[in-house]
Amino acid sequence: MSELEGYRITPDTDRKKAQVFFKQGRTVAQSGQFDYAIEMFTQGLALDPEDVSAHQELRDISLKRKASGGKDMGMFARMKLRYGKDDKDNMVLAEKFLAFDPGNTGRMLEMLNYALAAGCYDTLKWIGPILQRANTESGKPELSKYVALKDAYYKLKLYREATDAAMLALQMRPEDMNLQQDVKNLAAMQTMNEGGYQQGGGFRASMKDTEGQDRLMNADKDIRTVDMMAMQLREARAEYQREPNEPGKISRLVDVLVKSELSDNENEAIEILDAAFKKSGQFRYRLRVGQVKMAQLRRMERPLREAAVANPNDQEATKMHDEFVRDRLAEELKEYTLAAENYPTDLGYKYEMARRLVILQRYSEAIPLLQHARQDPKLRVDVTIELGKAFLAAEFLDEAIDTLKEMTETYQVAGDTKAKEIFYWYGRSLEARADIADAIKCFSRVTMWDFNYRDVQTRIKRLRAGV
Repeated sequence: MSELEGYRITPDTDRKKAQVFFKQGRTVAQSGQFDYAIEMFTQGLALDPEDVSAHQELRDISLKRKASGGKDMGMFARMKLRYGKDDKDNMVLAEKFLAFDPGNTGRMLEMLNYALAAGCYDTLKWIGPILQRANTESGKPELSKYVALKDAYYKLKLYREATDAAMLALQMRPEDMNLQQDVKNLAAMQTMNEGGYQQGGGFRASMKDTEGQDRLMNADKDIRTVDMMAMQLREARAEYQREPNEPGKISRLVDVLVKSELSDNENEAIEILDAAFKKSGQFRYRLRVGQVKMAQLRRMERPLREAAVANPNDQEATKMHDEFVRDRLAEELKEYTLAAENYPTDLGYKYEMARRLVILQRYSEAIPLLQHARQDPKLRVDVTIELGKAFLAAEFLDEAIDTLKEMTETYQVAGDTKAKEIFYWYGRSLEARADIADAIKCFSRVTMWDFNYRDVQTRIKRLRAGV
């Protein structure tokens, strides 16, 4: 959005300062201190108001707060906080009010309007769909909110989004001639903008841009997919409301909510599953809660990982990603531990526990779990590879070699993914014990299956050179 006039650019120094507040906010949120976390995130957003990932994290925290019984900000507390003359500060204040009452579409609209006035266009693009969805699903949608969305999107030249909002407004007032004309004009502007007609050459020239045409077709497909998902969600929610204790209806609604990968929907799914677990006592509902939460954590990690990869020399980005990964692994470990306690015969949960313990370098806890999990024939190969790696990491070299050597002798499928992993880690174990000739043989076999596998080329050259 930076090419639009009036776009707010945040200095790098302010972005770095904001990350300190966001980090503290994440930390306290994990311990359930949601009000404190909201304060930390809003202070960070006052410095870096265009950090969309921080906006989303704050909204996730506010929904968790609501799910845990958190109430709206009290009247006297609101009276102490007043809108001023600075549009950016007003936007952040509107977001703070919204965090304490996350379903309030009036606050969403305030945030949208202040974001537009402040030049926070990325934030507008983030809050816009949330407002539109909340208004549509409220049961009593307000025409003025669709119109406000239409006008804001139009100013940002987001013609597709403006058309969608205008069509929703027109559905509420189909006889409105002005809205009918708006829909026609916006649709035409969308077509010209996306089809490239304004650049000259006419329709024939625009058709030469096959990549652009494919992109348009995919965008239309995405819209149809969203419409289909919305219909499925309405149907599943209606069925659940008719029979809220029916396991099949609960499962279907949760599936549709989770499939959207929208935080609001996922948190609704968690609320439904929690209620079903408390009512029935069946752990399968609590198990599904953990699965949804772990999926959310993995999705939250993506932007941090991408930032670390894109900026390998940025130590702060790498540190933030590493810290988040450790926190994610710790949360996943809690979920799998709970699952293993409730399903003690399912050794897959012990295997998942052990994998995370290995990454966290808690080998004395991981190794006994892996030894136990090997009893499951379906898991035996994967668990044995993991066990060999754990022995190696824990510097039990003889045990690592014996464990992996057994697999090289018994595993039957030469050259597949697991075979390459077995011989690679067997070679690593031999190398660590200075059995150089045997290590080279293992790595050499892997290169004959897959020349570019991991770092086998480098290891072979180094070992043959006597380094």
